[in-house]
Amino acid sequence: MNYNLITILGPTAVGKTHLAAQLANHFNGEIISADSRQVYMSMDIGTGKDITDYNVDGKIIPHHLIDVIEPKEEFNLFLFNKLFYELFGGITSRGKTPFLVGGTGLYLHSILSGYELSNVEFDEARYKELDEFDIKDLREKLKKINSSLHNTTDLLVKERIIRAIMITEKENDKELLKKFDINSLTIGIRLEREEIKKRITARLKHRLQNGMIEEVKKLIDDEISFERLNLFGLEYKFIGKYLSGELSYNDMYQKLNSAIHSFAKRQMTWYRKMERGGTVIHWIDGSDFNEADQLISKYFFRS
Repeated sequence: MNYNLITILGPTAVGKTHLAAQLANHFNGEIISADSRQVYMSMDIGTGKDITDYNVDGKIIPHHLIDVIEPKEEFNLFLFNKLFYELFGGITSRGKTPFLVGGTGLYLHSILSGYELSNVEFDEARYKELDEFDIKDLREKLKKINSSLHNTTDLLVKERIIRAIMITEKENDKELLKKFDINSLTIGIRLEREEIKKRITARLKHRLQNGMIEEVKKLIDDEISFERLNLFGLEYKFIGKYLSGELSYNDMYQKLNSAIHSFAKRQMTWYRKMERGGTVIHWIDGSDFNEADQLISKYFFRS
C-alpha cells in the first residue's frame, strides 16, 4: 500500500505530541493536530498544548490546527475536515510528510475512514450548541456571517436567529470540502492502564498548581459563560463549577481526576472501534522513537 499520511494516536498522557515532533523532525514533516479543544485560543493549560514539545533541537516543527479560533466561536467536525484537507494538500505540495496527531477519536476516524460529510448532519447538535448563547451574542454572530441580512425579523426571536445562522453556515460551506484519498500508516501509543492513571493524576496536580485555575478565571473575565465552559468539558467544566461555588476545591479535584481517567478509557474504546471497522493500528509500548522510526521506515517510505 502507498501511504500518504502518518497518524500518531493514543489516549491522553502517553506522549503523542513529543514523539510526533521528533518523528516529524526526522522525516521532514509537519503536524496537523486532531484535538477538538486545542483549536481554541486562550485555552492552553487545560487542553495540554505542550508547545515546547514542538521545539526539537532548537527547531520549531511546523504544527497546525492549534489556536485557530476564539473560545466564543464554534468548531465542529465538518470544519475540522475542511481545514485538514486544505492543510494536507499544502503540506504534500511542499514535498513534506503530513502527520495527523491527537486523541479525539471522532476527528481521527473521520479522516482515516473518509467520512462523507455535509453540514446537514450537524443540525441537531449545532442547534443545541447555539442555544447555549444569549440572544445578543447570536445576533452579532449572524450579522458577522451574513453581512447582506435584510430580514430584521430574524434578529428578534432566538429560534429564528439560530435557524438563520445554521442556514447561512450551510450555504457558506456547501462546496468547501475538497477531499483527498487518504492512506494512513497509523501508529498507536499504549501504556499499562495504571501507568496512564498515574500520569494523569500527576499532570493534573501540576496543572492546578501552575495556572490552570487562573486560566479558567481569565476565560470567565473574558465573558465566557459557565454554560460554555461546561461544553468544553473536563478541566473547564469542573474548574468552572469550583469557581461558581458549585463544588469545593477537593470535590472539584476528585471529580475532575476521575473524569479524565474515564476520558482515557473512552479514547481507547474509540480506537478499538476503529480497528473493528478495518483501521490498522500498529501499537507501540510508550512513546518509543526507535520503534516508531522502524515502522515508518519500513511501511511508509518503502511501501
